[in-house]
Amino acid sequence: MQKIRFFIIFFMFPFSLLAQQRTKIILKDARIGNTDGKKNISYLKFPVFSHENATLTCDSAVFYQNDNVFEAFKNVHINQGDTINIYSDHLTYNGNTKIAHLTSNVRMIDKESVLTTNVLDYNMATKVGTYVEGGKIVNKDVTLTSKNGYYFSNSRDSYFRYNVVVVTPQSTIKSDTLRYNTLTNWTYFYGPTNIKGKEDNLYTENGAYNTKTEYAYFGKKNLYTNGTKSLKGDSLYYDGIAGYGKAVRNIIFKDTADKTVLYGQLGYYYKIDERAVVTKNAYVGMGTKDSITVNNKLQPDSLWLGSDTLETQMVLQKTLKLIESPVLKKNNELGDPEKPQKNNASQAPGMTAEEIGITKKSEKKEAKEKAKTAKKDNKNTKPTDSTAIKAVKDSLLTKVSLPKDSLSKDSIAQKKPDTPLIKDSLNTAKAPIKAIKTDISGKKTDSLSKKADSLAKPGNVVKKIDATIKTTDSLVKNPLDTVKTRSIKAYHNVRVYKSNMQAKADSLFYTSADSTLRWYGDPILWSQNSQQTGDTIYLRLKNNKLNTLQVIDNAFQVNVNADSARFNQIKGKLITAFFKDGELSTMFVDGNAESVYYNRGKDSVYTDMNQTVSSRIKILFKDKEISHILTVKEPEGIRVPITELKEDVLLTGFTWKPELRPLSKKEVISGKPRTKPAASKTPAAGTKKPRVPIGKAPNKAEVAKKGLIKAALKEVVKAASKIDSAAIDSVKAIIAPIKNLPLKPDTSKKPDTAKKITPAPLKKQ
Repeated sequence: MQKIRFFIIFFMFPFSLLAQQRTKIILKDARIGNTDGKKNISYLKFPVFSHENATLTCDSAVFYQNDNVFEAFKNVHINQGDTINIYSDHLTYNGNTKIAHLTSNVRMIDKESVLTTNVLDYNMATKVGTYVEGGKIVNKDVTLTSKNGYYFSNSRDSYFRYNVVVVTPQSTIKSDTLRYNTLTNWTYFYGPTNIKGKEDNLYTENGAYNTKTEYAYFGKKNLYTNGTKSLKGDSLYYDGIAGYGKAVRNIIFKDTADKTVLYGQLGYYYKIDERAVVTKNAYVGMGTKDSITVNNKLQPDSLWLGSDTLETQMVLQKTLKLIESPVLKKNNELGDPEKPQKNNASQAPGMTAEEIGITKKSEKKEAKEKAKTAKKDNKNTKPTDSTAIKAVKDSLLTKVSLPKDSLSKDSIAQKKPDTPLIKDSLNTAKAPIKAIKTDISGKKTDSLSKKADSLAKPGNVVKKIDATIKTTDSLVKNPLDTVKTRSIKAYHNVRVYKSNMQAKADSLFYTSADSTLRWYGDPILWSQNSQQTGDTIYLRLKNNKLNTLQVIDNAFQVNVNADSARFNQIKGKLITAFFKDGELSTMFVDGNAESVYYNRGKDSVYTDMNQTVSSRIKILFKDKEISHILTVKEPEGIRVPITELKEDVLLTGFTWKPELRPLSKKEVISGKPRTKPAASKTPAAGTKKPRVPIGKAPNKAEVAKKGLIKAALKEVVKAASKIDSAAIDSVKAIIAPIKNLPLKPDTSKKPDTAKKITPAPLKKQ
């Protein structure tokens, strides 16, 4: 029984506490009032109500004392704790629930902000305001509007739903669901949100943004755009004032202007210098106009570049040292590099250097003829007033190109009239001045004559020169001072893959200003069946296609025919190559040029080895293989028949590393070598070189040997039916000589490199 009593007391306690919390509305004052005694209803003018810590006033009210409810009309004002003031045209207040229902021109004011709406429900106990028919919050930094809103006065938090728009001096935020704290200025997003800045825009579906400090975090479906540039990442952190951003996981940086796409797992963005740095599986894709066939369909052949760290930036073009492209002349000879041409109306797109030179000569000739004609016309025709004055000005300004410091007023004014500067300028102006006076004799031209005389004074000449120099300095501007271009830097373990070109190096630099890829740090470049190595490699693109290649210092090229392991080699100080339709067509080797080339007959059988030394060598390619090697200057060479060649000749500095060659986009992205790397063809010292490279067709000697072994096996089968010593001996006699057949000449001895090479008749261009 005692337990039951305890349970009843415990169960009834919350209800008794709730009953105690209910308080009556107190009417503190009213100017005029009428009371209905039966219903206990009062009609009041300018009443003042008090309920707990709030004071409520209005112009008129109806007070239902039994229900503890009143209805207020016009100039309604609720003051709570000297921190919250609410105004409206109409109010219904329930003292039991402590909920105020305000309608028409509702304004809720606290220390930081003002909330305006047409309908507001405000809980006096919890200090929570709710509107569902549209509202607006305004504070010093932010204006916020939405359809639904929930305002928590104690925490200064506001929750908004549907058509939420936040306007700040720096940005405009549009969201589906949003929370905003008027005290801390933090905005939290819980749905699709766009943050539109002055120049950029950010989309997210979850995150936070401080409207005052412009610091932000975004965590779901993030996309940042700025002009033609965009950045994606699973997580984005951004400091708007510092202009610094960080992206984590699945990063994609795009620039549609130059068709550049940057990928990685960790990235940083710097808005001031428009720079993005990506690490962890960093790689970039660059669009080209080449195409490849995949499943009988043509697809764009993009260039993929990967490294440990990638950096892309928009820089002033004038700060870059652009690479001049070599030129292949009409006679198939190497010409001088192309120098950057200024924009000229006479220079049409696609004109060659020779055509441009011819055009310029013709323009100069036409200009000279026009000048001669103008001089003749000036002699025969007297100038009019305006043309005469113009002639005076032009003649007086003939020395504008002189340095300004050398033309001080005092020094020139003190000189005699026969000083060269004043004499030349005044004498030149003398004829037009006389012409003016003669032409206008008898007319009112005093002002014009005075103007011409004043121009003829030495001091005025210098003043005019100084003014012209200042004007010229202010007007003439180099457009390249403001032109920006994209640059890409790659550091450590650089890999490049394109269907017709692959490369690796320690570092790389690229700029779209000259469309040149620059490799540094032990670079290796593969194209078709060729490998190029050197201290530095430049690969230039033209119209987004492979155009020229330069290998600078310690240049070395190795070329291998598709069906052979013979190494054609070329080395020198500089290699210059030209591409045609994405394939090597012509190559020049300069500076101590050496070559080793294996000639083949009509049946593709090697006939001899040709080794040459020259100051320049020219190589022609056909069907991805070397077709001709031509010595251009001071040739020396030797030709050795294959039958007499005991060992393949390798030039000093020879290297062959097919196992490092990236064979797919996947290898560029991962940065890891293939699971089963191809064996290097570089022969070790004192060992025999492999005759058949991996993945290549066997040579004829190998095929012949296999055929003989098959024939021998047939003889073994026949002999097996007769098991006697004579049959066994005959089988051994058949197989023994076949096993000992040599497949290549003895390679144990090396060629005597110190031996002088005797000249042999060679082709000359």
